[in-house]
Amino acid sequence: MTPWLVLAGAMLIAAVVTEWTRRLAIDHGLLDVPNARSSHVSATPRGGGIAIVLAVAVAGVFVVVVSPTDRVVLVWPALAGLAVAMVGLLDDRQGLSAGIRFAVHSIAALVVLIGTARSGPLEVAGLDLDPFVAGALSWLGLVWLTNLFNFMDGIDGLAGMEGAFVSSGLALCLYLSSGTVDRIALISMATAGACLGFLAWNWPPAKIFMGDVGSGFLGFLLGTLGLWAVRETPLNLWVPLILLALFVTDATVTLLRRVARGERWYQAHRSHAYQRLSRRWGSHQSVTLTALSINVAWLLPLAILAALRGDLGGVAAIVAYFPLVLGAIIAGAGMPDGARASDSARSIG
Repeated sequence: MTPWLVLAGAMLIAAVVTEWTRRLAIDHGLLDVPNARSSHVSATPRGGGIAIVLAVAVAGVFVVVVSPTDRVVLVWPALAGLAVAMVGLLDDRQGLSAGIRFAVHSIAALVVLIGTARSGPLEVAGLDLDPFVAGALSWLGLVWLTNLFNFMDGIDGLAGMEGAFVSSGLALCLYLSSGTVDRIALISMATAGACLGFLAWNWPPAKIFMGDVGSGFLGFLLGTLGLWAVRETPLNLWVPLILLALFVTDATVTLLRRVARGERWYQAHRSHAYQRLSRRWGSHQSVTLTALSINVAWLLPLAILAALRGDLGGVAAIVAYFPLVLGAIIAGAGMPDGARASDSARSIG
């Protein structure tokens, strides 16, 4: 019963705090005003991700209290995650340079890797990685996830939906692989509840946006939970990689194509696959529901397969990513504004 109480409690906290934050943002003029690169058409309050941070933090305190072993290891991810949330909040309020954000994200990722190292080595089923290489890739992955969630938080409901799916999917795979609900699964359930509570106000048409405080924190948290699960449980790294495949694919394909053209990767743009589709379809909700359908019908079964059959995890990951990469290219991910998807498809040949 405890996992469902954690889920419901986080959902309630997030829903209440999101509404409180929405009113506060309106009163203080913390609004996201549309510009040429926006996907919304009216000024909308931002910073609602504070509710996700608070709900997960309360759940984290509960998990620390009930955790039977090694409570100290829980402190490091918490401190690092709060640092990421704080720099996101400052960026929402006054704007920060990309260098400052990157420095904080990098240090936070390093803190997580050092703080959770005592939980066990990082293992990837089927791959024999040098510890230094594994650590470097883990650090890079955490920093990238932190930023890509910010990049992917561009239409109503999408980032909140992805956060709820990945965290609940991780909790399910942890349970199926071990038969128990451990502290990682509890925090994952809390994350899912927090995202669902926030979605009550962010579902299309959104009444408030997540902001950098929420998107950065959520990306960092999901990456941390995935790495932590791999180190502390029988779960293999293919599982979180598969669950995150939709966002990783769109963001990475877009980044690589923009960098290849010499564009500044950190500048705002509207060339992600999901952004192009939302303009083509004229609907945020249609894109978000399509993404949810892909997650549930395609990625979740493959993640469960990887959780139950670690020896097939690599194959499952390839099967998961291949059509998503192809779909992102066909949709025109990373192409200049105004370019057609068909041009994108021809340019890769």
